[in-house]
Amino acid sequence: MSNELRYDGKVAIITGAGGGLGRSHALLLASRGAKVVVNDLGGSVDGSGSGSASPAEKVVAEIKAAGGEAVVDSHNVAQRESAAQIIKTALDNFGRVDIVINNAGILRDKSFRNMTPELFDPVMAVHLMGTVWVTQAAWELMREQQYGRIINTSSAAGIFGNFGQTNYGAAKMGIVGFTNVIALEGAKYNIKANVLAPGAKTRMTTDLMGPMADQFDMDPAQVSPIVAYLAHEDCPVSGEIYSAAAGRVGRIFIGATKGIFDKKLTLEKIRDNFDKIRDETGYTVPHNATEEMGLLFQAMNNQ
Repeated sequence: MSNELRYDGKVAIITGAGGGLGRSHALLLASRGAKVVVNDLGGSVDGSGSGSASPAEKVVAEIKAAGGEAVVDSHNVAQRESAAQIIKTALDNFGRVDIVINNAGILRDKSFRNMTPELFDPVMAVHLMGTVWVTQAAWELMREQQYGRIINTSSAAGIFGNFGQTNYGAAKMGIVGFTNVIALEGAKYNIKANVLAPGAKTRMTTDLMGPMADQFDMDPAQVSPIVAYLAHEDCPVSGEIYSAAAGRVGRIFIGATKGIFDKKLTLEKIRDNFDKIRDETGYTVPHNATEEMGLLFQAMNNQ
């Protein structure tokens, strides 16, 4: 097929790739010619235990059996020095880094009233800081080569909320903010960064989704095509969020209403115009903080 999207000559790092979504991403990219670093600590869903390289080894074996190229990496994303070693694995084996897919994660769910530092801090460390440290370790390389594709994994639990996941939700929405900024900073270097909010039946989500995961065929393979497209050199966007599950792909965005403008604003005027402030008619989708502030100046000029 002449128009098949391929990744020949490209090197991809995928964290948490020993199973679930990460494994699916790795298999797809490798099948299209990418050389893949399969990173996985091999721990339990809650991040406890000493971990094992065997899940990543199995994925690498699958890739090689299909004729692809891949290597195992078992460094911890949550520690800055260890995250840098993941990038070193790519350089030592393949000589470059073109794609980073931050997918590693753990769960330690608990209602907010029962949340403790032992439950909160490790989730933030793996999801948010793991994304930060792995990306930062690859950043200078991408700047120097004037090319990079970064896909960071968020969740509807952070973007829209989910009961019992304050730690997970905070980390996942933090990833959105982080991605928004690096998308702006990377633009002149041809580094594009986007966000995935996936839904799939994996080891982490089986208990959360229940029968719905089987009813709607929520195979991770249904999510990987959008990830692969965002990782491709032809990807036209940066700083955007995409939702994918069970074959559906859509864009999620944060918009701003027209609101009201009154130089003599009072508490009572807020009360009396609250429906108008909330009215979504004619909303806009700012691409950065400057554009959002521009809405204010536009409102002032229209007075």
